Amino acid sequence: MDVALKAKPNCVIELHDIPRSKVKVQMGPILDGYSEHMGEYPTDRTFLVAKQKPINIERALKDSGAEILLNYLPVGSEEATRHYAEACLKTGVSFINCMPVFIVSDPEWAKRFEDKRIPCIGDDIKAQIGATIVHRTLTKLFSDRGVKIDRTYQLNTGGNTDFLNMLNRKRLKSKKISKTAAVQSQLLSPLEDENIHIGPSDYVPWQNDNKVCYLRMEGRGFGGFPVNLELRLSVEDSPNSAGVAIDAIRCCRLARDRHIGGPLTSIAAYSMKHPPKQIPDNEAKELVSKFIHGICQR
Repeated sequence: MDVALKAKPNCVIELHDIPRSKVKVQMGPILDGYSEHMGEYPTDRTFLVAKQKPINIERALKDSGAEILLNYLPVGSEEATRHYAEACLKTGVSFINCMPVFIVSDPEWAKRFEDKRIPCIGDDIKAQIGATIVHRTLTKLFSDRGVKIDRTYQLNTGGNTDFLNMLNRKRLKSKKISKTAAVQSQLLSPLEDENIHIGPSDYVPWQNDNKVCYLRMEGRGFGGFPVNLELRLSVEDSPNSAGVAIDAIRCCRLARDRHIGGPLTSIAAYSMKHPPKQIPDNEAKELVSKFIHGICQR
């Protein structure tokens, strides 16, 4: 694993020296997890379609003794995500869906995990301090302080393969729905589609793993006076959701120990952009604490 982490096109900054591990990175079925335009870019920066034979996911999960599967497939991997979710259902492994394909927030999928008594968390993870959580917080602030938001945008640029993958706009449908719903949920009356734009803007190779977010919010306060806000946020993209993912893993393990199945609504609302139930972040944090201490079941 330590070799794979340092292999191109990975460009995340090294936070710690990683000791040599016996864990082997194996290739699963590609399905729709690879956008063909990736091959048009220099090979030292892009994914190359591997020639190895994909492993059987169910067998690999059983052989490894895994209890929880963390899904970080590329945006737009609809078929591939469903494939891994099915494997979890067949093997009893919990599913934490960190990308924007709607599994845990889909009632039919949620019921299947509930019926099998398998805890799951999703969908589309929030960063620790990222574009969506900042946008949500400011939207709630405007609303709580009585400022009417007229229009807003969120534009993001980056230079990792996540941004390269998202140059294929056909893969962005669920991503835009997820990010937009996360912000709209903080408003009493959602903005009309033409007054809110949230999504990736462009791929800038030299930014590497640095993600830059530009926010603009235009509103009206008392007497209709204008209130305009512009913000620039710069973060290292890849590690930004790691701590949140660890929180989700720990809560998922608690649910497994307590024999709780189906979506975990509290940690999903706290950690995911498109959870089964949208809950204000401060309330979701309190519910997670209650879940950890066994006061609430989910």
